[in-house]
Amino acid sequence: MSQRLISLQGLRKTFGKKTVLDHIDLDIAAQRATVLIGPSSSGKSVLVKCMLGLMEADFGEVLMEGESLSRLSREETERLHDRIGVVFQQNALFDSLPVWENVAFRLLSRGRVSRTQAREIAQEKLGLFGLKPWVGDRYPAELSGGMQKRAGLARAFAMDPDILILDAPTDGLDPIMTRHTNLLIRRVVQQHKVTVLSITTDMPSALEFYDDLAMLYDGRIIWKGTTAAAQEAPDPRLSQLLEGRSDGPISMAVRA
Repeated sequence: MSQRLISLQGLRKTFGKKTVLDHIDLDIAAQRATVLIGPSSSGKSVLVKCMLGLMEADFGEVLMEGESLSRLSREETERLHDRIGVVFQQNALFDSLPVWENVAFRLLSRGRVSRTQAREIAQEKLGLFGLKPWVGDRYPAELSGGMQKRAGLARAFAMDPDILILDAPTDGLDPIMTRHTNLLIRRVVQQHKVTVLSITTDMPSALEFYDDLAMLYDGRIIWKGTTAAAQEAPDPRLSQLLEGRSDGPISMAVRA
């Protein structure tokens, strides 16, 4: 059985009178790829932001290797963040910087390496995701959507993280590029033994490329287990979402 690397315990988040996360309990196993699914606006991105400390939860704890993140000092928190690579939903590349500086941004901002070293590292990480060296000298606006996605992935790997958070890593890509990107992610993750938590609305990708699956619905984790088990699970909400059917309890809840 895989060791728990990240554990969310009783996580709660409200906005006004709306409860978005309702006492979330979720464990992320080390060196496995976990995918978080759920209907639109179900709070998936909010959960990840609370987990990363980008948004403050109203209640509950986030534990890393058994230690509460709320009890870490500033220096310990920075060291933790160095272990985490994040791919944001809209890539979040800086338009005014060439791609290589985007990839090496954290390295440069921490002053850990020279610009020459940072550029070499950036080119190496771009290469991991199938991007040629010339891509590093381009600006984000000069790249296709698929290349921007891969540049975002390269940036997430710049600090050699052991945890990778992906927010909709293939949104907006055509089916061929979606599969290509998923294969690249899976290959790099396996080679570098990285722990992954990904958000996606692409159910075929969720079932094919991830080890474990959790479903967020109505503010709660209503199912969690292996992706193989998910395909046989009796929960009608889970099966409806995985199959992409318009009829079922989720659409009924939307119409109500």
